[in-house]
Amino acid sequence: MTLRDSVIDTLTEWSAPDPGQDSVRHAVLAFVMARADCCARECEPGHVTASAAVLDDSGTRVLLTLHPRLGRWVQLGGHCEIGDADIGAAALREATEESGVAGLTLGRLAAVHVHPLTCSLGLPTRHLDLQFVAYAPPSAEIAISDESLDLQWWPVDGLPPGTDAALEYLVGRAIAAA
Repeated sequence: MTLRDSVIDTLTEWSAPDPGQDSVRHAVLAFVMARADCCARECEPGHVTASAAVLDDSGTRVLLTLHPRLGRWVQLGGHCEIGDADIGAAALREATEESGVAGLTLGRLAAVHVHPLTCSLGLPTRHLDLQFVAYAPPSAEIAISDESLDLQWWPVDGLPPGTDAALEYLVGRAIAAA
Protein backbone atom coordinates (compact mmCIF):
# COMPACT_ATOMS: atom_id res chain seq x y z
CA MET A 1 0.00 0.00 0.00
CA THR A 2 1.31 3.45 -0.86
CA LEU A 3 1.04 6.57 1.27
CA ARG A 4 -1.56 7.91 -1.18
CA ASP A 5 -3.53 4.65 -0.95
CA SER A 6 -3.57 5.00 2.84
CA VAL A 7 -4.97 8.52 2.53
CA ILE A 8 -7.71 7.24 0.22
CA ASP A 9 -8.52 4.38 2.60
CA THR A 10 -8.49 6.65 5.66
CA LEU A 11 -10.81 9.21 4.09
CA THR A 12 -13.10 6.57 2.58
CA GLU A 13 -13.50 4.70 5.87
CA TRP A 14 -13.76 7.76 8.13
CA SER A 15 -17.19 8.64 9.49
CA ALA A 16 -17.03 12.42 9.60
CA PRO A 17 -18.51 13.87 12.81
CA ASP A 18 -20.66 16.49 11.06
CA PRO A 19 -21.81 17.63 7.59
CA GLY A 20 -19.07 20.27 7.29
CA GLN A 21 -16.34 17.72 7.89
CA ASP A 22 -18.02 15.29 5.52
CA SER A 23 -17.95 17.95 2.80
CA VAL A 24 -14.22 18.61 3.41
CA ARG A 25 -13.61 14.85 3.42
CA HIS A 26 -15.24 14.49 0.01
CA ALA A 27 -13.33 17.45 -1.47
CA VAL A 28 -9.96 16.23 -0.20
CA LEU A 29 -10.71 12.69 -1.33
CA ALA A 30 -11.54 13.94 -4.85
CA PHE A 31 -8.26 15.88 -4.98
CA VAL A 32 -6.25 12.88 -3.75
CA MET A 33 -7.87 10.54 -6.26
CA ALA A 34 -7.09 12.97 -9.10
CA ARG A 35 -3.42 13.56 -8.21
CA ALA A 36 -0.83 10.80 -7.99
CA ASP A 37 1.54 13.38 -6.44
CA CYS A 38 -0.94 14.59 -3.78
CA CYS A 39 1.32 13.68 -0.84
CA ALA A 40 4.43 15.40 -2.19
CA ARG A 41 5.19 18.93 -1.01
CA GLU A 42 6.17 19.69 -4.61
CA CYS A 43 2.51 19.36 -5.63
CA GLU A 44 1.90 23.09 -6.15
CA PRO A 45 -1.95 23.16 -6.18
CA GLY A 46 -1.89 21.60 -2.71
CA HIS A 47 -0.65 18.56 -0.85
CA VAL A 48 -1.67 16.24 1.94
CA THR A 49 -0.10 16.91 5.33
CA ALA A 50 -0.46 15.04 8.61
CA SER A 51 -0.83 16.43 12.10
CA ALA A 52 -1.85 15.39 15.60
CA ALA A 53 -3.45 16.94 18.63
CA VAL A 54 -1.28 15.37 21.32
CA LEU A 55 -3.12 14.87 24.61
CA ASP A 56 -1.39 14.17 27.91
CA ASP A 57 -2.13 10.95 29.80
CA SER A 58 -4.97 12.65 31.73
CA GLY A 59 -6.61 14.00 28.56
CA THR A 60 -6.80 17.46 30.14
CA ARG A 61 -3.87 19.11 28.32
CA VAL A 62 -2.87 19.41 24.67
CA LEU A 63 0.69 19.92 23.44
CA LEU A 64 1.03 22.86 21.03
CA THR A 65 3.95 24.33 19.13
CA LEU A 66 4.57 28.00 18.49
CA HIS A 67 5.06 27.86 14.74
CA PRO A 68 7.87 30.15 13.51
CA ARG A 69 6.31 30.99 10.15
CA LEU A 70 2.73 31.36 11.38
CA GLY A 71 3.60 33.08 14.66
CA ARG A 72 0.85 31.27 16.56
CA TRP A 73 0.22 28.10 18.54
CA VAL A 74 -0.82 25.08 16.47
CA GLN A 75 -0.93 21.30 16.70
CA LEU A 76 2.15 19.27 15.80
CA GLY A 77 2.49 18.14 12.21
CA GLY A 78 3.77 18.77 8.75
CA HIS A 79 4.67 17.33 5.38
CA CYS A 80 4.58 13.69 4.43
CA GLU A 81 7.89 12.05 3.55
CA ILE A 82 8.74 9.31 1.08
CA GLY A 83 9.53 6.83 3.86
CA ASP A 84 6.16 7.20 5.62
CA ALA A 85 4.37 3.85 5.52
CA ASP A 86 0.94 5.47 5.74
CA ILE A 87 -0.74 8.74 6.71
CA GLY A 88 -1.00 7.74 10.36
CA ALA A 89 2.73 6.98 10.45
CA ALA A 90 3.39 10.44 8.97
CA ALA A 91 1.32 12.10 11.72
CA LEU A 92 3.05 10.06 14.43
CA ARG A 93 6.51 10.80 13.00
CA GLU A 94 5.81 14.53 12.83
CA ALA A 95 4.39 14.62 16.38
CA THR A 96 7.36 12.69 17.74
CA GLU A 97 9.94 14.82 15.90
CA GLU A 98 8.36 18.09 16.96
CA SER A 99 7.66 17.12 20.58
CA GLY A 100 10.62 14.97 21.51
CA VAL A 101 8.18 12.66 23.30
CA ALA A 102 9.05 8.99 23.08
CA GLY A 103 6.20 6.49 23.11
CA LEU A 104 3.39 8.55 21.62
CA THR A 105 0.48 6.41 20.51
CA LEU A 106 -1.71 7.39 17.60
CA GLY A 107 -5.47 7.41 17.86
CA ARG A 108 -7.95 7.86 15.07
CA LEU A 109 -8.51 10.62 12.56
CA ALA A 110 -10.20 13.50 14.37
CA ALA A 111 -10.66 16.14 11.65
CA VAL A 112 -9.67 17.24 8.15
CA HIS A 113 -8.72 20.84 7.47
CA VAL A 114 -7.68 22.69 4.32
CA HIS A 115 -5.74 25.92 4.72
CA PRO A 116 -3.85 28.16 2.34
CA LEU A 117 -0.26 29.15 3.09
CA THR A 118 3.16 29.59 1.63
CA CYS A 119 5.28 26.66 2.76
CA SER A 120 8.71 25.42 1.78
CA LEU A 121 7.92 25.76 -1.92
CA GLY A 122 7.97 29.52 -1.52
CA LEU A 123 4.69 29.66 -3.45
CA PRO A 124 1.11 29.97 -2.23
CA THR A 125 -0.41 26.50 -1.90
CA ARG A 126 -2.85 24.58 0.28
CA HIS A 127 -2.30 22.03 2.99
CA LEU A 128 -4.91 19.29 3.00
CA ASP A 129 -4.30 18.29 6.61
CA LEU A 130 -5.43 14.98 8.04
CA GLN A 131 -5.57 15.63 11.78
CA PHE A 132 -5.26 12.75 14.21
CA VAL A 133 -5.34 12.50 17.97
CA ALA A 134 -2.23 11.17 19.71
CA TYR A 135 -1.63 10.27 23.32
CA ALA A 136 1.47 10.96 25.38
CA PRO A 137 2.63 8.42 27.96
CA PRO A 138 2.64 9.32 31.67
CA SER A 139 5.50 11.62 32.64
CA ALA A 140 6.20 12.53 29.01
CA GLU A 141 9.12 14.91 28.66
CA ILE A 142 8.98 17.42 25.84
CA ALA A 143 11.88 18.90 23.87
CA ILE A 144 11.63 21.89 21.54
CA SER A 145 12.74 21.05 18.01
CA ASP A 146 14.34 23.38 15.51
CA GLU A 147 10.92 23.57 13.80
CA SER A 148 9.39 25.45 16.73
CA LEU A 149 9.83 28.69 18.66
CA ASP A 150 8.28 27.11 21.75
CA LEU A 151 6.46 23.99 22.87
CA GLN A 152 3.97 23.95 25.69
CA TRP A 153 1.16 21.99 27.32
CA TRP A 154 -2.12 23.94 27.37
CA PRO A 155 -5.34 23.08 29.23
CA VAL A 156 -7.85 21.79 26.69
CA ASP A 157 -10.34 24.31 28.09
CA GLY A 158 -7.78 27.14 28.17
CA LEU A 159 -6.14 27.34 24.75
CA PRO A 160 -3.76 30.23 24.07
CA PRO A 161 -5.00 33.68 23.08
CA GLY A 162 -5.45 34.01 19.34
CA THR A 163 -6.35 30.34 18.86
CA ASP A 164 -8.30 29.98 15.64
CA ALA A 165 -11.55 28.07 15.18
CA ALA A 166 -9.80 25.20 13.38
CA LEU A 167 -7.55 24.42 16.37
CA GLU A 168 -10.46 24.77 18.79
CA TYR A 169 -12.44 22.32 16.65
CA LEU A 170 -9.54 19.83 16.48
CA VAL A 171 -8.98 19.90 20.24
CA GLY A 172 -12.71 19.39 20.79
CA ARG A 173 -12.71 16.39 18.44
CA ALA A 174 -9.59 15.00 20.15
CA ILE A 175 -11.26 15.21 23.56
CA ALA A 176 -14.37 13.51 22.16
CA ALA A 177 -12.18 10.69 20.78
CA ALA A 178 -10.36 10.15 24.08
